[in-house]
Amino acid sequence: LESAILERANLERAKLGGANLERANLIGANLTGANLTGANLTGAILRGAILRGAILEGANLRGANLESANLTGANLTGAYLESAYLESANLESANLTGAYLTGAYLTGANLESAILRGTNLTNANLRGANLTGANLESANLTDAYLESANLTGANLESANLTGAYLTGANLTDAKGLPKKIYE
Repeated sequence: LESAILERANLERAKLGGANLERANLIGANLTGANLTGANLTGAILRGAILRGAILEGANLRGANLESANLTGANLTGAYLESAYLESANLESANLTGAYLTGAYLTGANLESAILRGTNLTNANLRGANLTGANLESANLTDAYLESANLTGANLESANLTGAYLTGANLTDAKGLPKKIYE
């Protein structure tokens, strides 16, 4: 399925574990509840795709475009999202435990109540992102850009915020803030 054109396709609950969807066009596709465990989605275009409750454990989404995608409640445990484009994506209650989001673009993304335990967000752009109630325990936010991000009630216990840019960020009731936050 490499470079396949699946624009607006209905792939609800599809079993695509391990599938090669590199550079596939999945714009507006419905992947609700789909199993994409270990799938290769490198450079895939999933703009506006619906991935509610999808299973993407260990999936490779490096450089993928997920702008405005709906990933509510999706399981992205251990997924590779380096340099992925997730502007305005909805990741509410998504599980991103141990995921790799180095250099990812998450401007305006909704990560409310998301689980980001041990997630690598080094150099990620989270400007204006909603991280209300998110669990960022032991997450690596080194040099992350969090200007105007909402971290109200977020758990930052043991998170690495070295060099993180937090100007205008809302940290009301955030838990586990380090004694010294670098800017």
